Amino acid sequence: EITINLLERFCPETKRRIREGMETVIIFAVGINDSYFMKIRNDFITPPKIFKENIKDLIALSRKVSSKIVFVGLNPVDQSRTTPIPWNADESYSNENIKNYNEIIKKTCEEENAEFVEIFDKWIKSDYKDLLEDGLHPNSNGNKKIFEEVKDLLISKKII
Repeated sequence: EITINLLERFCPETKRRIREGMETVIIFAVGINDSYFMKIRNDFITPPKIFKENIKDLIALSRKVSSKIVFVGLNPVDQSRTTPIPWNADESYSNENIKNYNEIIKKTCEEENAEFVEIFDKWIKSDYKDLLEDGLHPNSNGNKKIFEEVKDLLISKKII
């Protein structure tokens, strides 16, 4: 999913899920698909400037229902398996692009006073490829590590 799709369904989904009087924490894990590069267009599926605006819009919409907003940072990929992607030689995910999009999320969270869970910088320093299912998506061990990082932030910031 890309940020524009999430923006389109955010209000209808939150309307169905959020109950009056219930404390709500909104956690986003979005952005890696926005960094998808398409050679044929010589551009990203979501250009960086639009991506930043989409993140700001997600935060603004979230503020209408909660003050507790968290973005999970992006994970690095195994570029030998994602550059290009196996199903389309004209499209790719690269760590350089993912890092740039991750920084956009991080900086926007700082500017908009939302929480950010760093994944990319932590994983890139380790043998992270063992945490990926298909070179792009985290496997069960990768998801467990992400869960632990998110849980630690939620506890340390007294969100839960």
